[in-house]
Amino acid sequence: MTDRQQNAAWQAAQQWRERARQARPSQGAGGLKLLATWLLFGAMMIVGTLLGLFFLIVGWAMLPFLRHRMKKRAEAFRADQARPAGGNGAQDAPAQDATHASQVLEGDYRVKSGD
Repeated sequence: MTDRQQNAAWQAAQQWRERARQARPSQGAGGLKLLATWLLFGAMMIVGTLLGLFFLIVGWAMLPFLRHRMKKRAEAFRADQARPAGGNGAQDAPAQDATHASQVLEGDYRVKSGD
């Protein structure tokens, strides 16, 4: 037994064991803390689920309004791209150049007279 008490490794292990015993929380408070933690976690899960359902329902309720807006935008785009029926496109070239300046089609050039 005296060999163990004189051994430095044995003394270090005893000190480590004593520090671990002091750092361990009391058993009564640990169970209460565990219960409170689980209750808090459960309440947060319920609140998160309810918030998720709320945003899901709000998103579903907004879908018809979004669809209507996108439909109007598509109609406006189609009307902007449409050409008059029966026209060859030469009459509306200046108007089209003003609205679609970024589009350049091969062959849409005018020759100015040298006067």
